Amino acid sequence: MKSQAYRMALLYDFYGDVLTDRQKEFYDLYYNEDLSLAEIAENCGITRQGVRDVIVRAEAILTDLEDKTGLIKRFHAMQKQFREMEGAAQEILRRSARYDDPELEAQARKILELCRQMEKE
Repeated sequence: MKSQAYRMALLYDFYGDVLTDRQKEFYDLYYNEDLSLAEIAENCGITRQGVRDVIVRAEAILTDLEDKTGLIKRFHAMQKQFREMEGAAQEILRRSARYDDPELEAQARKILELCRQMEKE
């Protein structure tokens, strides 16, 4: 269940802007605020089935976008590559101490800093 909630949160973070205001509201209440369909329906004055239909439609839109673009998949691949680059730069930094090469050390530190900056963006 947690992996489903995590996946839905990622889909919303990446593609949520394409949803209507109503879809955004119900999606947020259901997945982020952890309200039940019945609670959302009661608060909004519609049926539970009506809430479910809106959420299912929003899920379908977000899932379809990910299937077509693959942005989340690429995002995870890039995060893994950044971690690998950081590891390689740290190894270079560790080995550079043996050679007393300040330029090698500076370049390794620059790579580490760039990786960290890119991960934040």
